[in-house]
Amino acid sequence: MSTTPIGSYRLFQKLHPLSLLAQLTSRHATGSLRVFTGTVSWSIYLEDGKLTYASYSDKLFERLDSHLRRLSQQIPSLNNTTRVQMRLMFETKNEHQSIPNVDYQAICWLVSQEYITSVQAANLIDELAKEVLESFLCLKEGSYDFDPEDSLNGLPKFCHLDLRLIVEYCQKQLRNRQNIKSSIPANGVSQVLPTAKPTQIQSQTSKKINFEIAEDRNHRNNQLPINKTTYTIACIDDSQTVLNSIKHFLDENTFSVVMINDPVKALMQILRSKPDLILLDVEMPSLDGYELCSLLRRHSAFKNTPIIMVTGRTGFIDRAKAKIVRSSGYLTKPFTQSELLKIVFKHIG
Repeated sequence: MSTTPIGSYRLFQKLHPLSLLAQLTSRHATGSLRVFTGTVSWSIYLEDGKLTYASYSDKLFERLDSHLRRLSQQIPSLNNTTRVQMRLMFETKNEHQSIPNVDYQAICWLVSQEYITSVQAANLIDELAKEVLESFLCLKEGSYDFDPEDSLNGLPKFCHLDLRLIVEYCQKQLRNRQNIKSSIPANGVSQVLPTAKPTQIQSQTSKKINFEIAEDRNHRNNQLPINKTTYTIACIDDSQTVLNSIKHFLDENTFSVVMINDPVKALMQILRSKPDLILLDVEMPSLDGYELCSLLRRHSAFKNTPIIMVTGRTGFIDRAKAKIVRSSGYLTKPFTQSELLKIVFKHIG
């Protein structure tokens, strides 16, 4: 499956790590996401939306060596001599040459020399990924780019990890640390603290992970029309994750978002909500988006309602089909928040 790059940003901006990861997962992306904050960087490698490796430039080999020391308790061959040899081979070179994924190459070397097995390498990568992504989820600003051509440069893959499960684990760890920190007062005396409101914790550590399509909030305040207080937007998609993401994109003070994840029941729900605009996913298992658009157009209530087809397909035939069923516009996944707002206001503003 082909993957559309999520784009690149060289200037620092607000970052939404969950949004970036969600976009890559939903698009079954293959390649590398690199995120920069000036002095350090994160590299996240994926294949078909699954995580194959994650790396963090700060104390790169110290982190790897720490995990290998723990692993040496079960694998005696991972002694100090082996680990020093590994660092001399890879770390020193990296100081003088910009060798990509050099820490991953070191792990491949450990497997090729039979110091560890492929299964042990997979477990090691899993543990490293949790540590790396935990720090990644705390990012507030930076820049990023995605390279669909860079997938560990043909090196062997030892695992394909579920990003959702790793993020859930990392958020649980962050939540636990936050709870521990909030329970220790400045004077060091333990005391019972009032329970934090859910909204105080939800932003970084919500119990239910709402993966989001990558977003850009830079234009939210200057793109809102003034001729109407609230617009009703109906979003039809069989993925609850996508629905949650679009709802997050659309400011609640300006939009009332009706989320519909069952296309078969969409007509009645839309009739009740009377939306100003409809966002309609093309690829749904129970009913094709083009068919549903055609059905909506046959109903007198929706003859003139803007209907935007939302899809990862970019071919001429797909756009032609959208015109045939009289859709109002075509929005290609993945998209930024500003792209979504632009097409929404084009048709309702």
